[in-house]
Amino acid sequence: MNNTRFLKGAVLIMAALVCILCGVIAGMVIAGKNQPASAPESGSQTAVQKEKEKSENSESSSESGQDPEKEPETELPSAAGGEYYGALQVKGASLCDSKGNPVQLRGVSTHGLAWFPQYVNAKLVKELHEKWNANVLRLAMYTAENGGYCTDGNKKDLKKLIDDGVTYASDENMYVIIDWHILSDNNPNINKKEAKKFFREISEKYADRDNVIYEICNEPNGDTAWKDIKSYAEEIISVIRKNDKHAVILVGTPNWSQYVNEAAADPVQGQENIMYTLHFYAATHKEELRNTLKAAYDAGLPVFVSEYGVCEANGNGMVDVESANEWMKLLDSCNISHVAWNLANKEEASSMFLPSCTKTDGFTKKDLSDGGKWIYAMLTGDKKAMEEEPSGVPEGIVQIKTSDKNLKAALTVSGSWESDGKKVYQYRLSISNKSGEAADGWEVEIQFENGIELSDNWNGKFKADGKKLIVKPVDYNKKINGNAAVSDIGFTVSMK
Repeated sequence: MNNTRFLKGAVLIMAALVCILCGVIAGMVIAGKNQPASAPESGSQTAVQKEKEKSENSESSSESGQDPEKEPETELPSAAGGEYYGALQVKGASLCDSKGNPVQLRGVSTHGLAWFPQYVNAKLVKELHEKWNANVLRLAMYTAENGGYCTDGNKKDLKKLIDDGVTYASDENMYVIIDWHILSDNNPNINKKEAKKFFREISEKYADRDNVIYEICNEPNGDTAWKDIKSYAEEIISVIRKNDKHAVILVGTPNWSQYVNEAAADPVQGQENIMYTLHFYAATHKEELRNTLKAAYDAGLPVFVSEYGVCEANGNGMVDVESANEWMKLLDSCNISHVAWNLANKEEASSMFLPSCTKTDGFTKKDLSDGGKWIYAMLTGDKKAMEEEPSGVPEGIVQIKTSDKNLKAALTVSGSWESDGKKVYQYRLSISNKSGEAADGWEVEIQFENGIELSDNWNGKFKADGKKLIVKPVDYNKKINGNAAVSDIGFTVSMK
């Protein structure tokens, strides 16, 4: 009787142990399904893992209503991040770090702070640094236009935007240019009194920051001579130096900051860490201005390209990838710093974001204009993308054809609004001649998604027919020289 009880007890104990063991194994299996496997070394993912991920991603996309074959719209990937060199100095024709090693700053500029303040935010500055590889941000504060610092602008709000921009850039170890953006006030001496007061205040405020650069006159123009700019610069530099002894100061040059040759012949004397600005727009300024820049550099002038665009000088027109790439070759060969114009969704070719994009951070490639895509590719080192010609076809248009294979037409939206329940678009048209020989006459056919009504046009002969618009030249823009372009052709249509 006792032996029987013993055997029964032993069997029960063994059965219990088996159940416990099975439970443990089952738990491990379940846990294994819910826990990620150890990450393989880079490049060592197996085909099975890849296929599993593909299947899981497909299932996830199906559940969320997304098309698994359609590429998802994702934010721009992380990049290396623009490099920070500490306190800067100027040695000869070069911008250098504190040890005297030549460095190059590469970044972007805001549009007018009063008009597009939303792009001065911490998330976007971080994104520009980490995903665009920018290491400098330019804060463009207009002085004379509507909302300008010296006209009807709110000085307190504008200085707050500058302070925010300096803080955000400093947090990301980026350099920051405070730009006294003269334009319609073509001579910097017009608002010299205000400039002195402004630079006295901010140079005192930021004297202890190694990353702040002062740009004291954006684009002198009209009949403003170099001697006018130089005398202004000498006074403003003295004001800054009373507070900030070593910061880099950028001085504009005549003719919208293009005549650096005049500064090279008669630079500011007795001051250190002074550089001179050159601005270019790739579709307008080509070999002649590049030669001017190279000659000034070879003469020992420290040049900083504090503003450039890949379109025409009016901020619109075609995006000239070929010319933009030639400019970058020159700037890189001379280690010249450059800042791209501009962070905005304005309806013009120079803006980096599409007019339809209302984001202020978290951008995807689909949010970028043709110019914005090129600037992003250039900053992140995507050489292949830099060579790609933009489509030149804005939203709402199916196709653009030219009468000659050597001619390329590009359209940009310069304005849009609603009238009588219809969407109205204003377009600008440019035609470039890619051959070395002149084209005597041209014709452009534009095919729209919907029927159109033509309400206004200029600098061309236009005929609308249903969804199609034919554009022909007038006498003064009929001929397009080799490797040249005609622009400032425009029209307004409403969509039926």
